[in-house]
Amino acid sequence: MRLVLTRSLVSPLALCGFFLCLAAKAPLSAAPAPRPDIVVFLSDDHAQLDATPYGATDVRTPHMQQLARDGLVFTHAFIASPSCAPSRSAMLTGLMPARNGAENNHTYKRDDITSLPEKLRALGYQTAAFGKVAHGPHDITRHGFDVTAPSHAAAVVGEFLAERDRSKPLCLFVGTHEPHVPWPDLDGYDPTKINLPPAHIDTPETRAFRARYYTDITKADTQLGELRALTRTHLDASRTLFVYTSDHGAQWPFGKWNLYDAGIRVPLLVAWPSVIAPGSRTAAMVQWIDLLPTLIEAAAGTVPPALDGRSFLSVLRGHATAHRETIYTTHSGDGRMNVYPIRSVRTAEWKLIVNLHPEFAHTTHIDKALARDGGRYWLSWFEKAQTDPAAAAIVRRYHERPAVELYDLRADPFEQRNLAALPAHAARVSEMRAQLTAWMQQQGDRETVFNEPRMLADPASTRPGANSGTDQPPGKNKK
Repeated sequence: MRLVLTRSLVSPLALCGFFLCLAAKAPLSAAPAPRPDIVVFLSDDHAQLDATPYGATDVRTPHMQQLARDGLVFTHAFIASPSCAPSRSAMLTGLMPARNGAENNHTYKRDDITSLPEKLRALGYQTAAFGKVAHGPHDITRHGFDVTAPSHAAAVVGEFLAERDRSKPLCLFVGTHEPHVPWPDLDGYDPTKINLPPAHIDTPETRAFRARYYTDITKADTQLGELRALTRTHLDASRTLFVYTSDHGAQWPFGKWNLYDAGIRVPLLVAWPSVIAPGSRTAAMVQWIDLLPTLIEAAAGTVPPALDGRSFLSVLRGHATAHRETIYTTHSGDGRMNVYPIRSVRTAEWKLIVNLHPEFAHTTHIDKALARDGGRYWLSWFEKAQTDPAAAAIVRRYHERPAVELYDLRADPFEQRNLAALPAHAARVSEMRAQLTAWMQQQGDRETVFNEPRMLADPASTRPGANSGTDQPPGKNKK
């Protein structure tokens, strides 16, 4: 219907009222909200439970605690794979290892796979990476950041922030090496007063190295505080989305290189003023592959199709309390030290782990690199296991894994009792294994063994040292 107004029939007052009525009914074309600056701080080898926002009482992390007070604590955040290169490539591509190409540690994404910086650049963002964000200088160039630097020092990052062109929104990643081994000398921790996880063997050496690990966590926490101070100085704090997380669990037995929660469950703390309610917590299950689509959506972009990751922006905004029903994780190995491919599927209550080659000896840098890579305490475990049945059982469980493991995570959060062989759980094992197998097929997972394994049938396979104990014979436990 067309309206025709004539001067002779419509008074000026009526005409004014007509347009006011139209204005009241017309939708307001409000200016879009400014896109946030995005700052992500990554630590290296930090297990979730080793921070005060997650209940730790024997480690000092005041800046993590402050970030938790300022924002949202994710209690169920998981990585894709518990070694550095696969984990970081999955985060930056939104694709699981079998799909992005970085499966074994020290491998990289395929050149045809695009990364987060490229997608944010198309949205007008400047992207920058300082320190260990990807897996080394060669890997960081593959991901296409506008600005990169090997140092994550506050002075270096601060100089960049002070001099950058502020006409563009920023996505800044800063990665520290802490608390990756080698751990520093003790600073303010008493080894006799720390708490040990149930899977640890209590020896003086274990406590000494655990305290050194805590020293390194506190160092990472200090760097987190320095970065938050820099962002408050150089960015608009009212619209900065700040994330803290870690690439996987710590280099302890049953942690890094494993699919137990000590290896795959990580801290994830997110603050975003006026969007996230301070002091919030969520049990929504999220994964590192979800970070890419979440940050793209937060930047007002369109999430690319065919990703493994899914945006959890609705959780950040408080519009949803759940995200994933299942978490799939993979591990393929780490050079010659760790040749042990594993796959798992996890729900809120249950986890199924499939050890693809239970005939292999499970070894890592911990027991094979020894003094060169932070595992000197392992010799004290090996020696105690010779006379202590409980210690022997822990060492045996470290090296010898069954084909299938099932854990009731509510009753057994530290995954100490494998229920897979019990008849009462046969149906659950069958169902979860079929689910995992179907997912692996969908991923194109070839179950590749990337290096020559050590075989359990060889008695030398589980002796400390890369060459069956010749690097550092048992009994020579050097400090």
